[in-house]
Amino acid sequence: MFMHLTRRVALAGALTLGAFGLLNPQQALAATEIQEVTSAGGITAWLVEEHALPFIVIKAAWEGGTLQDPSGKTGLGYMMAGLMNEGAGDLDSQAFQGELERLATNISFGASRDRLSLSFKTLTENRDEALELLRLSLTDPRFDQDAIDRIRGQLKVAIMRDAESPDKIAADAWYATALAAHPYTRPSKGTLETIATLTRDDLVAHQARLLAKDNIKISVVGDIDPDTLRTLLDEVFGTLPETTPLPEVAQAEVNPLAQLEIIQRDMPQSVVVFGHAGIAREDEDFIPAYVMNYILGGGGFSSRLMTEVREKRGLAYSVATYLYPLRHAALFIGQVATENERVSESLDVIRGEISRLAADGVTDKELADAKTYLTGSYPLRFDTNDKIAGQLIAIQEADLGIDYITRRNGLIEDVTQEDIKRVAARLLGPDNLIVTIVGQPEGLETN
Repeated sequence: MFMHLTRRVALAGALTLGAFGLLNPQQALAATEIQEVTSAGGITAWLVEEHALPFIVIKAAWEGGTLQDPSGKTGLGYMMAGLMNEGAGDLDSQAFQGELERLATNISFGASRDRLSLSFKTLTENRDEALELLRLSLTDPRFDQDAIDRIRGQLKVAIMRDAESPDKIAADAWYATALAAHPYTRPSKGTLETIATLTRDDLVAHQARLLAKDNIKISVVGDIDPDTLRTLLDEVFGTLPETTPLPEVAQAEVNPLAQLEIIQRDMPQSVVVFGHAGIAREDEDFIPAYVMNYILGGGGFSSRLMTEVREKRGLAYSVATYLYPLRHAALFIGQVATENERVSESLDVIRGEISRLAADGVTDKELADAKTYLTGSYPLRFDTNDKIAGQLIAIQEADLGIDYITRRNGLIEDVTQEDIKRVAARLLGPDNLIVTIVGQPEGLETN
């Protein structure tokens, strides 16, 4: 028991310090040298070597996610992700978790709309045994009935909780209006009805269908060299199918018309989600749009909306906007929560600020301050192994290039007022906002 505790403490300490725990964030970013490593079997990963601490992080993502749930089986990908570390090979759930604890190792899976994700962390001394557990979880998950029933029960609780959450109700309604019948509107966790029908055969078939070599991105950070990694890539991922038979997903068409939907709930405050079509990550105007959104509503207390809605008028505790470039849809979304009698005024102020930015652009000071924050905070994304691995996956998924981290701040510094005015005029549409409200807002009528 003492050895187990010692190993857990060692892993926790390593994860807390991160890869560059003794360096400041700027030094950490400068030290992030990415190598592209390809195994003999043709599996490619991005590697950042860091031998100062004896642990390794692997992250992987398979394109597909819950969008690939078969018709009538929503929640399948989400349930599968919850079960893939619940026993594998000869080890049932309890034995598998016991081995993870003994080896001070973490293996977890997640499912979002666009991807199935893997996170793996272990100490260097336990690397080979831990990676064998990872291999088993990928290639031979047990999907035992008792584990299925337990995860199904947890999903039921989560689904019922979502059904009572004003934030979730508003977001789901907004997606349904904005994206019509696209698969993005389906509930990732499924429904009480669909998850009740999911079987072990469904899980086995979906795992075999979704996890392949041709739809995977891998990042590795930590105490490992390229030659060792080449061998391990084939050992861990080499027996996955070469290709996946997943069908193509159509691009979503975002509703271009203004809509207002009110979902009545007896609450003293209303939750408001608003937005319209956004901008794709690969669009050449994405970086100017990203800077623009920081100034409008993405910059916390420094944003225009926070200043106008909260600080000057006291209409809401917080308000924010986001660029949300999904794989098959680009969205511009905002959210605010306020007292029922102040919803209409809040929306008027939000529309006014969107209209003002679209017409007039931003000031010299706003642009300079945004650049200072966005470039200065970027190194904070690289101050631990876990963060670095996550960034590498995100860069790969967006196809930004292995040199993106060295180019990114320069792209932001190059943004001009003219760029922001152009992209604001192109992107922002105060008169075609899709708005969903959960609560009892006063003075508003639906379309």
